[in-house]
Amino acid sequence: MASSKVFLLCSLVILTTFIGSTQSASCCLMFGRRPLPCKRLLGYTIQTIHNSCDINAVIFHIPGRFVCADPSTNWTQRGMKCLDHRKMKNNQILASRAPGNTTSPHSS
Repeated sequence: MASSKVFLLCSLVILTTFIGSTQSASCCLMFGRRPLPCKRLLGYTIQTIHNSCDINAVIFHIPGRFVCADPSTNWTQRGMKCLDHRKMKNNQILASRAPGNTTSPHSS
């Protein structure tokens, strides 16, 4: 009976350690130094210290990898605005092509 309690306790400790290590592995620990051109950006995710990460960051998604950026820098803000503008533009195009839409995309 005592050995099953020890086994259960050890299992919980190992599981907790594993979950904690996988959580921190997805966190940015430092920022990239070079600005990224908007045309290379596919998207972004905002990391906050409230998500059990040590720093606030913007994680830019680019082909084949992710780049951590300081949310307070001008180039990071420009990259986020560029992606937000692109997404809004794409949503407007999709809405104009929706079935049943009677407005022409070229009408004023």
